[in-house]
Parts: sequence; structure tokens; C-alpha cells
Amino acid sequence: MSKGPTISDVATLAGLSKGAVSRYLNNKLVLPAETAARLEAAIQTLGFRRNHFAQRLSQGKSETIGLVVPEISDQFFAELAEGAELEAASANYGLILGIGRNDVSREIDFLRWLDTHMVDGLLFVSNRPDDGQLRDHLNRYRNIVILDEDIPGSHASKVFCDNVQGALYGVRHLISTGHRRIAHVSGPSALMSAGERLAGYRQALEDANLLFDPTLLLNGRYSRDYGRQAAIALSAMHPRPDAVFAGSDYIAIGLIEGFLDLGLTVPGDLSILGFDDIAPADMVTPRLTTIRQNAQTMGREGVRQLLATMSHPARPAMEIRTPIALVRRGSVRHRGRNPPI
Repeated sequence: MSKGPTISDVATLAGLSKGAVSRYLNNKLVLPAETAARLEAAIQTLGFRRNHFAQRLSQGKSETIGLVVPEISDQFFAELAEGAELEAASANYGLILGIGRNDVSREIDFLRWLDTHMVDGLLFVSNRPDDGQLRDHLNRYRNIVILDEDIPGSHASKVFCDNVQGALYGVRHLISTGHRRIAHVSGPSALMSAGERLAGYRQALEDANLLFDPTLLLNGRYSRDYGRQAAIALSAMHPRPDAVFAGSDYIAIGLIEGFLDLGLTVPGDLSILGFDDIAPADMVTPRLTTIRQNAQTMGREGVRQLLATMSHPARPAMEIRTPIALVRRGSVRHRGRNPPI
């Protein structure tokens, strides 16, 4: 396969040095009108294509931002990426994606995109507990915004959903529909989201004068498989919970499947409420009552915060909370004690 024309080819045809052509293409040299016209004619004749990306890199910017997520098969992260790309495109920025796979060495490698000017800024999502290693590397850089889960001790701007308020709304809904023995099944206890959702759960119980029972709290992974495992543990309790607040929709879907395998019905035997409102929440049977956090909104807000940081180097770090909403579907039933709210 033959290579396309090079700067050397253009320089030869135009009767100029390669260095002069390179500086002209990078907007670092102004040529007399006649010479510039001869050079442009040579470019046109040869069909030489300017490498705009290389030009931008030579100027110390890429007009591109990066997004690092743990995985892209997860519906939540796919929607977050879509929102980020739409917002970036509206500001004439490209978006490139990195998959961290919750591997700290991979996550640190993506930070080096900033060193090479491959990106001008980075949106960063890590949903694993950090031992301080990632935090220390993050704090060496400025143009970073952290999304979804906190990396404790990091100095970057951050965009999270309102986890506490979401849990409070959800558990209040369970209480108002007559449930009193409410279990909470959530993700790793070291994660910010799990801690904040637990805080909202406990606040709702306290507001209703219900005692917190630590035996009704289970922590594991934000996964469907963990939900199925938790269903086995909850079904063996005496008395069994009459409702479960799941820390994610994936856990909630696993709970529904697990209880069904055990011969229990949702919401007949117990109600289930999730958190996230991913697309499958509206497809499972019964359709899942859940707390909606809008992943696209989070992606868009992350880009806005990143561009503001890039434009104003002295701007202090911000923490933004995106709104949540209760979505009523079919996995919570009214048990007749109080009117639902």
C-alpha cells in the first residue's frame, strides 16, 4: 500500500524547506502572499491532508477530553458516556473512552493521557475502594473531574447524585406503604454511595420511630449475582423482611430472581425497591420501583465542570449533586397500614 504525500513532498513541489512548510501548517510562520499561494497549490495538487490533531498537539492542546469508566457493558456507564459525548460535542470537543476494569494500574495509565496532551482534561469514574494509591496519582493533575463515586482525599471537582436524599425518599415510600421490617442490601461498605445510601435508610427509619436492626443490613457487590445470594440469606431470616431497599437496580433484579427461585413472590411476599433506574428496571417482572439518578445528566454536568476548570485554572474544586426521583412501578405493594406517599 502506497503512503500518502508527506510534508517533504509538499516542500519539494513548492520549492520551500520542510521546516518552513511545517511551521506554516502549525500557524507559526507567515509567508508572503505569493509564496503562501504556491504552497497551498502544492498541497492541493498532491492531495496532502493536514493532520489537525498533530497541529493541535503542537500547540499544547488536543480539543479532546477523556472519560475513564470501570466498564462499558454496564447500562449506567453507557448512558453516562452518551451524556458526556453529547455535551463535549456541543462545545466542539471530542471524547475518547478508557476502560479501567477496576484495575489501579490501568486507571493510573489513563491519567498519563494528560501528560502526553492526548486529552486536555479527564472525567474519571472508579467504583472500587481506593487504598490511597489512585488518590495520590490523581492529586498530581488539575484538569480532572470525578464522577459517580468519590475517591477520598482527591482534590478534583466531583459530580455525584444525591444518594442520601434518594435513599430517604425510597425508604419513606416503603414505610408509607405499610412496610416495617425493611432490609437494606448494598454494595461495598467502603464506597461513598453505599455509606450515603445507608445514611438515608437509617434516617428514614429514625424519622418513623423504627429501630435500626444491623442483622437486616447486607453489604457485597453492586451486582445481580450478589442480589441472588442476598435473597437466600434474607429468606432464611425469622421473621423474614417484608421489604428490601436495594442499593442498586442490579442487586434488586438479582433479589427478584433469587426470591422467585425460592418460591417467594415480589411484591406478594415482600416488596423490593432499587436505586439507579437503569433500562432493565422497566423490563423485569415485576417492573421495578426504584430511585432514578440520571446518568446522562451526570455525564453532561461532568463535562461542564471540566471545561470550566480548564478555562479558569484558579477555579476552586466544586462538588455538584445531581437530582434524584422516586419511580413507582410494580415491585412495591401497599400493605394497608398507612396511605402511600
